[in-house]
Amino acid sequence: MNLLTIKKGKDFKKAYSRGKSYVCPCVVLYVNKNFKRGTRVGITASKKIGNAVRRNRARRVIRQAYLSLANNKNFGDLDLVFVARARTPDVKSYEVKRCISNLFNSIKLE
Repeated sequence: MNLLTIKKGKDFKKAYSRGKSYVCPCVVLYVNKNFKRGTRVGITASKKIGNAVRRNRARRVIRQAYLSLANNKNFGDLDLVFVARARTPDVKSYEVKRCISNLFNSIKLE
């Protein structure tokens, strides 16, 4: 699966300001309509999460959970921005997957 990513700061800021946010204990998800082709995904972890090792683990776990859930699904033309929370590096990957799945179900993305 080819993953289109959000790379520019202005696209992240647009998702934060105009997008709708959904919160669970592990992840915050911002959903914003885009005018590109396909779903773009951005994953962030701030320095509040901890050192570089903890931030990278948080991003890795979120990315893997998203890829396993979004396999062969089309969400339309959306920007999905996942923001790691303080406990994200400490929880198991299946808990993050369950959390993201619940977010997708609550906003009817599946």
